[in-house]
Amino acid sequence: MSGYCDVLMAGLLAAAFLCLYRTMAGPTPADRTVAVDILGILMVGFCAVLTVATGKDTYMIVGLAWSLLAFIGSLALAKHLEGKHFDE
Repeated sequence: MSGYCDVLMAGLLAAAFLCLYRTMAGPTPADRTVAVDILGILMVGFCAVLTVATGKDTYMIVGLAWSLLAFIGSLALAKHLEGKHFDE
């Protein structure tokens, strides 16, 4: 099981570096927003792999909380990019 988890972690890490590159070099703010959103999804993937590797469900709880915060952050950033206030 550890070999599979190592391969999955390496793939997730490579994808995270690609998302960080897109966050820095994205030509538009929308590209940067999507990259940050995907980075949040990758963090949930890291938590899921750690849950399988260690057998502790604490990582899955952290992943669930992370996904909720990433969703709220994506909504807030989308509203900001549209030029609207949070109460509209």
